[in-house]
Amino acid sequence: MATTTDVGGATSRSTASAPQRRRRSVEGKPRIAVAFTVLFFALLYLPIIIVVLFSFNSRKSLSYFESFSTRWYVQFFNDDGLISSLKASLFISTITMLGSLALGVMLAIALERVRSRPARVVGTVSLIPLVTPEIVTGVAALLFFTGLGIRLSLTTVILAEITFSISYVAVIVRGRLSALSGEYEEAARDLGCTPFQAVRLVVVPAILPALIAAGLLIFALTFDDFVLAFFTTGVDPQPLPVRIYSEIRLSISPAINAVGTCMMAVSALLLVFAVLVPRLFGSKDTGIDILSQG
Repeated sequence: MATTTDVGGATSRSTASAPQRRRRSVEGKPRIAVAFTVLFFALLYLPIIIVVLFSFNSRKSLSYFESFSTRWYVQFFNDDGLISSLKASLFISTITMLGSLALGVMLAIALERVRSRPARVVGTVSLIPLVTPEIVTGVAALLFFTGLGIRLSLTTVILAEITFSISYVAVIVRGRLSALSGEYEEAARDLGCTPFQAVRLVVVPAILPALIAAGLLIFALTFDDFVLAFFTTGVDPQPLPVRIYSEIRLSISPAINAVGTCMMAVSALLLVFAVLVPRLFGSKDTGIDILSQG
């Protein structure tokens, strides 16, 4: 409760207690905003929670939960088709991560160090995949490969994924390069380093946290990507998201819930690492933060 005291003829009122201030702050919030926030998170996460819950259902039902069981996880890991698709997705994600890192770092260094009008134009064009609907990119990749007579396979999926992921790497790495002065490279050149050695010995160690964050982010995005994989994959082996889509078109099995839960766990774990790794290196800006700022 607030109190009033007289000091030298002046009246002063003490501030309200902490519980009263918290209660007033809650009462001051629009109830409709709180309701919409709760509804948003419920619609966003409730289906995911249901998928995870029914992946442990002992009964072959997607509407009635009988008891806890891991039978569908056992069925998933004993399914040769799903395991083959899982290996294909891991292979695609790994190659895409390495390829997009190599090309994205070179693009970021060139755009950051070259100060000219063509470089600014290239920098603007390189951001187009970030705002282009992915289905447009998938259809364009399909038309490109079929127009050249290239047979759809895991190779075409990897090429399409690398092309789409370069922009993400370039944005994240440029965010780190902008804080790195070019004087370090000049000092390395003065000490006898070649341009390549200056980049390898000075620039790359300085941007290592951004590289790790970008790599983990690209791996997570590629691992569960469906649109590009659907338009550019061949017959067999199919990436895991495409395999899941093919399975649920015929019949919906609780084993699909187990597969989806495993995929969500892997993606969430990689995203957590992408956020935490730069902070462990002493950097406050993560790859996701840089993307949101850009």
